[in-house]
Amino acid sequence: MSQLSLSDLNAASKADFVAALANIFEHSPWIAERIAGQRPFAGVNQLFAAMTAAVEGAAAELQLALIKAHPDLADKTQRAAGLTADSNAEQHSAGLDRLSDTEYAAFERVNNAYRAKFGIPYIVCVRRHTKDSILRDFEQRLPNDAETETRRSIAEICRIAALRLDQLVAADDRLKVHGRLSTHVLDNHSGKPAPGIAVELVELAALGESRVITRAMTNLDGRTDQPLIGGRPLPIGHYELRFRVGKYYAERGVAMSDPPFLDEIPLRFSIAEPEGHYHVPLLVTPWSYSTYRGS
Repeated sequence: MSQLSLSDLNAASKADFVAALANIFEHSPWIAERIAGQRPFAGVNQLFAAMTAAVEGAAAELQLALIKAHPDLADKTQRAAGLTADSNAEQHSAGLDRLSDTEYAAFERVNNAYRAKFGIPYIVCVRRHTKDSILRDFEQRLPNDAETETRRSIAEICRIAALRLDQLVAADDRLKVHGRLSTHVLDNHSGKPAPGIAVELVELAALGESRVITRAMTNLDGRTDQPLIGGRPLPIGHYELRFRVGKYYAERGVAMSDPPFLDEIPLRFSIAEPEGHYHVPLLVTPWSYSTYRGS
């Protein structure tokens, strides 16, 4: 997606401004229309604050229309009929377009239960979640009353909009919508960083298949050249980091048993803060290892 500069948006005609921001809030150009006269905006944070204020200050029927403009999650019929490009990309990011039969059945059950109770689609910012955490969020929200879910839906819609705006508009400031996951391997046998260790990050799934998020190799500093996850929220969920340490020590001529006592080390951990920084280091010898949440 090519970005627009905030300065160009500030200088655009009202029609072009509205057209550019029409789908920041799903199928709701009225939000951009309401704030066009507030230009110029000093930064993207000010622009987003104006848009959220327009939503929060809107009449109840407009807020309800905004909620109902969103599709159900993992709905095969709606997907076949066509989602917006933004909605399609968002659901793809969480793997909702490639669910197992068991997962589809679980999503259909909770979608139907939610609609039957509240009469609106269940809305969550899926870029902040894994499949498992979405299903858990469904279950946690079903006991709520209608007023609570209306407020929660608007809050989630604003989170979705913040990520869309961050992708679309380039400005001197940034919205605080991204997290970061990194790792670092220290070879306690040699007392140095460990380069050349293959690292694999896996998103664990309770009902369907776990999926590999990224593969990387540690550099001379024992780190990966890029964050394991960066430039986006960290999806809430359970993960496993796998480190191929057996090959690393074999290549360095370290005396080990055959097969080695430690070959591939799995570290399981969970993410609860999508906009946080999680650093998961590995301190390792051929016979032991430890980890912690660093910074």
